[in-house]
This record gives sequence, C-alpha cells and structure tokens, in this order.
Amino acid sequence: MGKEDQKAYQITLIGLVTNLLLAALKIFAGLFGQSEAIIADAFHSLSDLSTDIAVLIGFKGANKPIDKTHDYGHGKVETLVSAFIGIVLFVIGVRILGSGLSEIAAFLGGQPMLQPRWIACVAAVISVVTKEYLFRRTIKVGRDVQSQSLIANAWHHRSDALSSLGVMCGITGAIVLGEPWRILDPVAAVFVSILIIKTSFSVLKESVNELMEASLSDEMENEIMDTIKSTPGAKYPHNLKTRRIGRNIAIDIHIKVAKELNISDAHNIATAVENKLKKRFGDKTFIYVHVEPDH
Repeated sequence: MGKEDQKAYQITLIGLVTNLLLAALKIFAGLFGQSEAIIADAFHSLSDLSTDIAVLIGFKGANKPIDKTHDYGHGKVETLVSAFIGIVLFVIGVRILGSGLSEIAAFLGGQPMLQPRWIACVAAVISVVTKEYLFRRTIKVGRDVQSQSLIANAWHHRSDALSSLGVMCGITGAIVLGEPWRILDPVAAVFVSILIIKTSFSVLKESVNELMEASLSDEMENEIMDTIKSTPGAKYPHNLKTRRIGRNIAIDIHIKVAKELNISDAHNIATAVENKLKKRFGDKTFIYVHVEPDH
C-alpha cells in the first residue's frame, strides 16, 4: 500500500473508532439525559460505521492490480462505495425527516415531551466538534489522494455534525425556554434532515456520472489539450475522449504529425505526449494516442 493510501486508510480507521465511541457516549447521555433526540443521533453515528467499513473495503479492492479480466484495474470499486454512502445518507435523511415530522405532529396534537437534561446537550456539543474536525481532516486527505469515496465519507461526517448541531439547538431551547419550546428539537431535526438529503444527492450525482462514463470537466479537458499542444511535433489534437476510473483518469486522443516522418519518429512524438500527460495527471493515467499523418 502506497503512502497516500496509508493516509486514507488511517483517517478512515480513526473515523471508525470515533464513531463507535461517540455512539456509546450519545446512548449513555440520552438515557440519563432524557433525550430521545440524542439517542436517535447515536444511531446516526452507528450508521457511519457502515460507511467507514465500506470505504476500507473499497480501498482494498481499488488497490488490486490490473489483471486478465480488469484491463483498467479496480478503481470503480471506490465509485460503488461512494454511491453506497450516498444511498445511506439519503436513507438517514429521510428517516430523520419522518421522525421529526412525526414528533412535531404529536406535540401539536397535545402529546407532552420530556425535558432533556444538560448532559445530553454536552454530548451533542462533543459530537459537533469531533465530527466537524473529522470532516475537515477526511476531506483534505480525500482531495489529496483524489479519492471520491473518502470525500463522500467526509460529507457523511459533516452530516453527523449537522445532525448533532440540530439536536444541540433543540435540547438547549427545550431546557432554557421551557415546555412550549420543546418542539424546537424535532424542528431542528427536520432542518438538518433536509441538509443531509441535499448532500446525498450531490454524492450520488457524482458517483452515477462516473459509473455512466461521464467526461472530465471542461477545465481538465482544456488542460489536457494545452499539455498536448505544448509537445513538439504533436499537431491538431482532436477526438478527445476522457473518463474517470476511481482515482485515475483515462485519456483517448488523436494527433497529427508531419507526413514525412517515419514510424519510429511518429511513435516518439506519441510517447512524448503520453509522458507529458502522465507527468501532469499521474503515472497511473490510462492514455491512448492515435497518430495520423498531417496532409
């Protein structure tokens, strides 16, 4: 496993252990602090364990070398993991939304709510700070190693932080403002659930686009074209096709060379193009250069 993969593996393991400890803390605080909201948030943290495990499995699968049946490696494993995380986020968001709306309806119907205690609020504060820190650490590593699944998992940490923030606001309002304002707890949960659902759509959109072989961004394709044009002897690059394969990209390009060149010289120009692209986009970039005579 390379240095970058070790960093990604390490931050994911830290997240897994943290989620387990936070879930235990929230359950304890919920039972002794008379807060159903913080207990529900505890199960949100437990759900993070599934995505942490999925990311670890994804890294192991994506790092398998190219073999006879996988000419482009196993990078799409990470894409599948990212899609899984998006689905989990969506399900969590919908469940929190449904639960919040149900509690609001019950309260408006005259059903009393227990007044939570400060221990539940303290647990929520710890969760917000911890998960926001994990989000920032994880998304930085994810961007450094260009791992879509790690970035998706980072947003899962952020969704947990937002969930805990909503719970914290609701618990604080219920304690400070009294019984008529205990509805703030489920209202905050509904608001947070909408943010989580929105995040899930963003994660799923990127994963689905990759699975459907979407092209790279215009900015990246323009950079590819500029890199090729700067290679001596490579003329009129055209028919550019690109796609992402996990953390790597694939580039298919046609170039023209002077028609009087022999095969060896034309091949050297194509190799120079390939080397330049790999220097810019990484050694694991899949590149196919088709050479045509310039008439």
